[in-house]
Amino acid sequence: MMSEAALEVRNLSVTLNGTAVLSGLNLRVEEGEFLTILGPNGSGKTVLVRALLGLMPYEGEVKWRPGIRVGYLPQGLNQMFVRDVPVTVGEFFGLRRVGAAETARCLELVGLPRATAQKPAGYLSGGEFQRMLVAWVLAGRPQAVVLDEPTTAVDVAGGETIYSILGKAGREEKLTILNVTHDLNVVFAHSTHVLCLSRIGRRCFGVPREVLTPEVLNELYGAQLKFYTHP
Repeated sequence: MMSEAALEVRNLSVTLNGTAVLSGLNLRVEEGEFLTILGPNGSGKTVLVRALLGLMPYEGEVKWRPGIRVGYLPQGLNQMFVRDVPVTVGEFFGLRRVGAAETARCLELVGLPRATAQKPAGYLSGGEFQRMLVAWVLAGRPQAVVLDEPTTAVDVAGGETIYSILGKAGREEKLTILNVTHDLNVVFAHSTHVLCLSRIGRRCFGVPREVLTPEVLNELYGAQLKFYTHP
């Protein structure tokens, strides 16, 4: 008997300004899976996650497991948003009533020392700030997390570190992870499943090594792409 999914999507469609951005999408995400939503800019990745979270109108059915706690890290947040706000990392966590002990636990979960809590949030490096945001999402003790381009404005090494942290946190916290990216190079190392979207409405879904063939990627994105797989 099939277990209850963390998320089930049936015939999901989203129309913006008279244009169908997504149409007839069906998706099932099991508990503990790491799903990467992959595609070029304009393919509907952010629209999809906003629909899944109920942040925009859609047609069809989006069914999260009853009672599941979902954390969300939107796209485009960086340290410049709080550069002129005199708030420490600890005070930033305090905005959601997270105490010092839980703040320290979450910071250490993403590889930041406890002392980070005393630093001004706006003066962290780009990589530190992204780690801090991931920790902030985890502080809500979610059972599923949705992350939209969590490595924006982070260099490649920093980006791979963020993904490694997410994979480790997912295993330790038993999380279901939905991660949006356009970067093919990290998918194979960290994702259990991948959903590919394209600007022309084509898509694929499955285990990365089974569905992300050069032929499929060429068909989806309309250009010959080069990528590597992690051993």
